[in-house]
Amino acid sequence: MYNVAVIPGDGTGPEQVREGLKVLEVVSEKLKFKIETVTYDFGGERYLRTGETLPENAVKELSEFDAIYLGAIGHPHVRPGILEKDILLKLRFELDQYINLRPVKLYPGVETPLKDKGPEDIDFVVVRENTEGLYAGAGGVLKKGTIDEVAVQESINTRKGVERCIKYAYDYCKKRRNKKTLTLCGKTNVLTYAFDLWDRVFNEIGKEYPDIKREYGHVDAICMWMIKNPEWFDVIVTDNMFGDIITDLGAIIQGGMGIAAGGNINPEGVSMFEPIGGSAPKYGGKNIINPLAAICAASMMLEILGESRAAHLMEQAVTKVCVNDIHSLSAGKMGYSTSELGDLVAKYIQDS
Repeated sequence: MYNVAVIPGDGTGPEQVREGLKVLEVVSEKLKFKIETVTYDFGGERYLRTGETLPENAVKELSEFDAIYLGAIGHPHVRPGILEKDILLKLRFELDQYINLRPVKLYPGVETPLKDKGPEDIDFVVVRENTEGLYAGAGGVLKKGTIDEVAVQESINTRKGVERCIKYAYDYCKKRRNKKTLTLCGKTNVLTYAFDLWDRVFNEIGKEYPDIKREYGHVDAICMWMIKNPEWFDVIVTDNMFGDIITDLGAIIQGGMGIAAGGNINPEGVSMFEPIGGSAPKYGGKNIINPLAAICAASMMLEILGESRAAHLMEQAVTKVCVNDIHSLSAGKMGYSTSELGDLVAKYIQDS
């Protein structure tokens, strides 16, 4: 039995999570394991009602679960940055979810904006450092609001943080058994302090993995190659900021936010899984949002929990839906409602 904390969140988050839980219930019944859930109302509505983002004991309580399943955070009536910093970043940092894992996979039947590229070309994973870099919050402002204002945002890169991220990437690359190629995405020609550390650690640890081919690319070149030659990539490892950027690029080449899922991983603790498309509040409550990203996030959660067969069944079902049923990944253009699409995925699992 697995105990999962559920944070439906804002906007379309609750609708997406509802379908993910529906599919989880079906696959767990089929394969004879159990998932118990506890739901938390963290998000914009709670903040507007109480002025509170996370209660004092929230992090400790969440750390005792096997996993966290998140819908989306972001409310149109809450100033940008408040919920993201005080909920998302706080959970990532305090639960030490130091890996952001982002598969970039084009499913059969899904269109990509890349000319002459198909599912055989777009199938790689980005391992993003998730608790340091520019997102650590180091820096400050001097003489704010004046003509002499100075704003400093510092990128924090520790040896420990870089090592454990790169080690995870090598292990993940070895486990994938695809091209057995790990690419470091950096900017060694300009960010000479931070990425000198990344480059040295990348090559030092690489000696322990003689079967893994090592490659390097500047972040701007990586962005070009992801468009021109996505088939070159197997696993990409990078820092927090560059990872944030290239994973959004990855989402669009795999067909869009409607299919893109991610995991915030603590290999020694509790991890959190989410669709990466945001709360999309204008679609909230209309039953038209695409739930496939949330279902894929639930599949990632099962994989990390060790339920590989269940994760595989879910991925197979999503593939069948993409090939046989939906007209588009976009909200309102799928040919099915949110709940109908969840039902379709569930039925493919039941019939498998």
